[in-house]
Parts: sequence; structure tokens; C-alpha cells
Amino acid sequence: MTQPETVQVPEGARGDGRKRLPPGQRITDGWPILHYGSVPRIERSSWEFRIFGLVEHEITLDWSQFMALEQAHVRSDIHCVTTWSKYDNDWDGVRIRDLLALAKPLPEAKHVMFHSYGGYTTNVPIEECVGDFDLIAYNHQGRALDLEHGGPARGVIPDLYFWKSAKWVRGMELIPADRPGFWEMYGYHMHGDPWLEERYG
Repeated sequence: MTQPETVQVPEGARGDGRKRLPPGQRITDGWPILHYGSVPRIERSSWEFRIFGLVEHEITLDWSQFMALEQAHVRSDIHCVTTWSKYDNDWDGVRIRDLLALAKPLPEAKHVMFHSYGGYTTNVPIEECVGDFDLIAYNHQGRALDLEHGGPARGVIPDLYFWKSAKWVRGMELIPADRPGFWEMYGYHMHGDPWLEERYG
């Protein structure tokens, strides 16, 4: 496993002029557990991550292959659509842009549909999941992710509401046009920018 590179949110802001706390949010020191349905129980020995759809090379990684990729350590804030925010989350994982580079998205690929064990899906524009802070993460605050928080691996897309950071993630599908994932089909916003309060469609 390579030594992780560390990236940290600038104090007080994301560095793009926006206030650190989005409108309508409140700070929590805890980490509420919110999900629909039962918690999938996936062992690392059986975990697989697939990248497919509009790519030059469909790939499937097992846990050891995933951990052999370049690792990143990122500190970011998270913002839940239910109005809580949690500052200074330390994550270890693999940047999504590095995973996509292995599969080589085709020019017509504009969005990513994240797929999770248990059937959950959520949609994110490609350009919003390839930054320094966007990961498939396996550690939080230096410890392996608990199952209830998405272990063994979850997405982390901190610039969008936290439902976009899919728990129990098992793959990314590259698609040509936006389409709703699980919560989007039930009325959540297709995009989900916390600073614009894009909570519901």
C-alpha cells in the first residue's frame, strides 16, 4: 500500500468563497446513523468493486487490488440533507479520479451512478466526483468504517449532501445522461448542493 497524501479543507471555507456551514445546517459532534433497509454485511475477502458502462476497459477490483492503488488521506466536512453537518472528518481511501483513470471513461460519459450492496444507487456528475476530496473510503478518523456507516467502503463526495456518498459501495456505472438513483426517485434533488439547499426536487 502506498503512503497516503494528505489534503485538508481550508479553515473556515472550502477555498472557493463559500461559507463553511451551508444554510439551514447545524453542527453535530456525533455521527447520526441514517439509512433505508437493513445493513449489508460484506467481508473484505468477498468485496468487489466494478467500474463499467461507458468506459474503454471494464474493471473489477478485489480488496487487495483496491488497497494496492495510490492511497489518499483527506479531511473534509459532511452535510446531511436532514440538516446536520460534521466538521473535520479524516478519511483514508482511493480517489475516485484514480479509479476512473483505470477504466478510461468514454467522451460521452457524463454521469456516474454509484451502486451499493443492498441495491442502493445514487447519481453524481463526473466533474463533481473527481476532485481532491472525492474518495472511495475505508477508514474514518483512523479506524475501519463501521458497517452502519458504510463499511467496508463507501463513497465520499463532500461538496454534495451526504446521501450522494453511497454506503457499502460496490461499483460505478458511467452513463451518458443523468438518471435518478434510489432517493432521487423518491423526491430528493437530482443534484444535491448543500450551499444551494438542493434538498428535494
